[in-house]
Amino acid sequence: MANSKPIGLFDSGVGGLTVVQEMWRQLPQENLIYVGDNARCPYGSRPPEEVREYSFEIMDFLMGLDVKMIIIACNTATAASLAEAKAHYPVPVLGVITPGSRAAIMATRTGRIGVIGTEVTVRTGAYAREIHRINPRLQVVSQACPPFVKIVEEGDPASAYAEQVVEEYLAPLKREMIDTLILGCTHYPILEPVIQKVAGSKVQLISSAEETAREASLILADRDLMNNDNLEPCHRFFTTGDARQFASVANRWLRQPVAVEHLAL
Repeated sequence: MANSKPIGLFDSGVGGLTVVQEMWRQLPQENLIYVGDNARCPYGSRPPEEVREYSFEIMDFLMGLDVKMIIIACNTATAASLAEAKAHYPVPVLGVITPGSRAAIMATRTGRIGVIGTEVTVRTGAYAREIHRINPRLQVVSQACPPFVKIVEEGDPASAYAEQVVEEYLAPLKREMIDTLILGCTHYPILEPVIQKVAGSKVQLISSAEETAREASLILADRDLMNNDNLEPCHRFFTTGDARQFASVANRWLRQPVAVEHLAL
């Protein structure tokens, strides 16, 4: 049955597991295949052309596993490759930037939105462009936060060092009096407690994961692609890096053990 085909997701590392977690919550019947490109992580400081090349390599792999949808669960890869991927593949391809932008627009009260992300995501202006496409009157200020991904990948998001780094990088946005902050990298929700502490309780944090899963649900329903069998869903996890290290972070974040396969690209 075509509807039981899996949904493919990928990220530069473990960050896209935040989208997996939300997919499990909103679409528990769907089969998922996740690829973390940990061997080449982080994407955020690489040239966009290189990120695009890596993204298509992984999407080709997912298509070879007969997925019915691809979710680019990475803001950097979304900024670098989404438009081309949507035109290239015969299945729906969904990124994380548009859903996050819409959520921020709905959340802001003062019209002052902050964005934190990787260097590529910020440099391309992907969030500001999408927000202004919908509402050009909103003010968007962006800040690249290169160390955040490394902190998450090394599995130490609650350390004193993490808080110190977050304080340093959020300082310019706090001066701009933002009331809404987009976590413009799927790794960043893992740092959400410390980001919220530093940003303050009056700042609404926006994670793309929830909105992305909601949009995936709408697309699947619209195209009659919902999995409607009664079998226990089957999930596969791949990493191009160290499978044991990936499994350690995944087990902690997803709160259940997962088997991780090594993928050589």
